[in-house]
Amino acid sequence: MNFEEYASKPLLAAGGIAVPNSILVYNVADVAGAAEKIGPCVVKAQVPTGKRGKAGGIKLAADPAEAVEHATNILGMDIAGLMVEKVLIEAQSSIAREYYVAVLNDPISKSPMVMFSTEGGMDIEEIAVETPEKLKKHAVDIRKGFNKADAEALIAGVDLEGAEDGVADVLVKLYDVYIENDAELLEINPLIVTGDGAVMALDCKFTLDDSAIKRREELSTKGTPDKLTELELRGEEAGIKYIELDGDVCVLANGAGLTMTTMDVVRHHGGNPANFCEIGGEAYTKGKIALDLVLSKPGIKSLVVNFCGAFARCDVMMEGLLDAWDELQPDIPVFFSIAGTGDEEAIRMLKEKLNMDPLPDMSAACKAAVDAAKGGA
Repeated sequence: MNFEEYASKPLLAAGGIAVPNSILVYNVADVAGAAEKIGPCVVKAQVPTGKRGKAGGIKLAADPAEAVEHATNILGMDIAGLMVEKVLIEAQSSIAREYYVAVLNDPISKSPMVMFSTEGGMDIEEIAVETPEKLKKHAVDIRKGFNKADAEALIAGVDLEGAEDGVADVLVKLYDVYIENDAELLEINPLIVTGDGAVMALDCKFTLDDSAIKRREELSTKGTPDKLTELELRGEEAGIKYIELDGDVCVLANGAGLTMTTMDVVRHHGGNPANFCEIGGEAYTKGKIALDLVLSKPGIKSLVVNFCGAFARCDVMMEGLLDAWDELQPDIPVFFSIAGTGDEEAIRMLKEKLNMDPLPDMSAACKAAVDAAKGGA
């Protein structure tokens, strides 16, 4: 779950990281009053996406009249498909230098990764690709944590013009906030050094780990729920994890790992998955609903069903699927891979009901589905 800037910065402040004074405003009528209280300000669009400045969603205002003018233009603006419904009126800061700092869940090291760059305010994705030597990283051993010595080692050799101690302090506090709030990502870009030497966060991006939402219910009320498609909403209501994608090869499997693997094999054979849909865990009895979901996406050309039985029995999943078959009447080619607990009964049911045999393995089923989508079957 992503958090907008106005909801992210209080987490930093609570952790001892300085942030500018600001007031959140929902309509133009309240902008002048907020700007009078703040003084020279920045009018900042509040949407859960980056590159707001490039889109014209961040403007400097010297006085309340200018703030009102900018807010009038920004409110209602479309940024990356998101409508701006509120703006942050924030005190201007004297910027001497800009840095980038972040802590994120790193899938490669399988640990929290603390990152620092002197290229603050820039697109960090571009820096990571074009000049990776400018992005310093420290993979954290969660058993030991991240302390001041670790932070000092991370920025060692970088001339921060006297701000080394302040930046190191922020890095340690940032890691603490990341841990305390079950973050998936906590990013400050830019972290500035002001004209008088203070270290301050001008922007913040916070992503709450979705797995922690239930135990962070109060915090999650301040986040921005993911914008779901109609089919994704139907899946959520049914207790099925369904994600709509751009491809034309439908995928239905049990378990997130098996589903991801099936999607990878579809891509390996030159296809493009139309969805992520898994009926593992408690959802393994919901084959009928899942089949309806994957077949409801416009433009699909084939379907691969990959059942690997363990806790989720192949025959139970197959029964739900076949119960829906007559009602849904799939009009695209469907290819099965079936193995594991209950596979013999599932294969028998498939033959009796549809007069079909499963393919020898997952790769064969995925290749057949890709070929069919391309018109080769």
